Amino acid sequence: MMDAFLRTCPPLPLPQEMAAWDARAFELGLPGCMLMENAARAALAVLRRYVPHLEGKHVWLFMGGGNNGGDAAALARHLHDARALPVVGHLKPLSSFRGAAAEHIRMARAVGVPFVNLAATLRHGDATPAALSARLGRRLAPNDTARRPHICVDGLLGTDFHGNLRPDLHALIAALNFLSPQSFLLSLDIPSGLDGADGLPCPIAVQAHATATFAAAKPGLVLPHARPWTGRLHVCDIGMPRSIRENGPCSVRLLPPDAPARFAAPMPQGYKNSYGHVAIIGGAGGLSGAAHLAARAALRAGAGLVTALVPAPSAPAVKGGLAEIMTLALPSPDAAAPWRSAWTEEAAAFLRRCDALAVGPGMGRGDDALHFLKEILEEENRPPAVFDADALMLLAREPHLLSRLTSRDILTPHPGEAAALLGWTTREIQTQRRRALAALAAQSAAAVVLKGAGSLAAQGDSPQLLCPVDVPQLSVGGSGDVLAGCAAALLARTRAPEGSALAALGAALRLHAAAGRQCAMRFPSRGNGATELAEALPAAWEAAPSDDTLLFDQDTACFI
Repeated sequence: MMDAFLRTCPPLPLPQEMAAWDARAFELGLPGCMLMENAARAALAVLRRYVPHLEGKHVWLFMGGGNNGGDAAALARHLHDARALPVVGHLKPLSSFRGAAAEHIRMARAVGVPFVNLAATLRHGDATPAALSARLGRRLAPNDTARRPHICVDGLLGTDFHGNLRPDLHALIAALNFLSPQSFLLSLDIPSGLDGADGLPCPIAVQAHATATFAAAKPGLVLPHARPWTGRLHVCDIGMPRSIRENGPCSVRLLPPDAPARFAAPMPQGYKNSYGHVAIIGGAGGLSGAAHLAARAALRAGAGLVTALVPAPSAPAVKGGLAEIMTLALPSPDAAAPWRSAWTEEAAAFLRRCDALAVGPGMGRGDDALHFLKEILEEENRPPAVFDADALMLLAREPHLLSRLTSRDILTPHPGEAAALLGWTTREIQTQRRRALAALAAQSAAAVVLKGAGSLAAQGDSPQLLCPVDVPQLSVGGSGDVLAGCAAALLARTRAPEGSALAALGAALRLHAAAGRQCAMRFPSRGNGATELAEALPAAWEAAPSDDTLLFDQDTACFI
């Protein structure tokens, strides 16, 4: 059974999973013709948001050979009923269509919608705006073949498309993009040419002003780099049964912007210990800033108490003049190996009393740091921990230590650290992010995030959670330390032995992103530091539910 947290995360089925949803709907007895009709009505509602008055508008609809083509034919009938002037350009003979698509083509033609076969035009390599005007515009305005459409509807290719476009489709999509500055361009389900799984053009894609996607968004549509093609993304209800949406196959889910909400409410009659005691372990030598930032972020994310366990010489710098950061100075007689003598019974007893740890910011990567990390991992009753930065590189040196992590722990690698943990190249991590995250999640019981624009998080065989945010203000040194402190604060607050790590990590990712948005308002051209990012966390609690342009609007079934 899916846990309560994952149920709050909207599904993002991969293209093959969406096909399984459709198949299951047909097994339940839902007619494909009905689902296609619902999709067309929903697409019309989206179009009316941008073009409220459709009467007299010239609309070119481009119909491919799949279900998207059937959606376009059904939409053409509704546009005709709205007194628009639609014409459908199709790439396959109408006689080749079967099932629901054939039914909607028949109905559209019966009410008077004109259909134009573009196959010959494309075959002769003449998919230019002028040629399209001659073929499509003439059907709408016989005496004005130069007229360009007010609206173009892209129903060429579906979400299961991948690989490279055929030359004729490449040319047609280029022509559509040429028209888009003067014609409103709506894509049905996905902009044609865009890969539904990874959101990359193949090698070009329709640059839509808006996309009406059906039943659920797909991962490729919500990745930040897909936005130049999707435009505004609307997720349209077409009557897919709730049982399928909740229980159908789904490898990826959207991390909602209100994920921090479950941690936000102050506790009745709470006091400092109610909000958790976080220990930061790091800050050796000249790396004190990292531990300071993690400690500052833990405080700003709502931890009741924060103590930094640091080699004694670094304690003043880690405190950094912030009175609220407490320090436990550890014995460190050897400046070259500051952690060599640091593990004491006092330190072990103190850690056992804490609610969460953040291990690694500014810890260093020497053998002495590795020894200290092993001591932490060998503690029988240690609290849950966030392993970040240098701790990740130390774990990469001795991967067998990953078996000591529990389901209450969190790992926060960026692509370079992920490459070290997996033995991959950074390029492989960046080009195969979902596969890389799956491999990271398989290494231990911990929740893990693969950081970057469109961060991905998972735990074990859970669905992968996609945070669809790209905030330039987060791309500063120390940003990862802020996330580690933030995650530790939320981990300390859960007080739950199981099932809390992924929820705390997801909330921290969204809170961190919301803080980046706060910084963007003050530093629109960047220039903020990680300190400003940490200081923005308190305001980010309130901003989190509306922090980006992909918010699900329950009333309009639309990401806005």
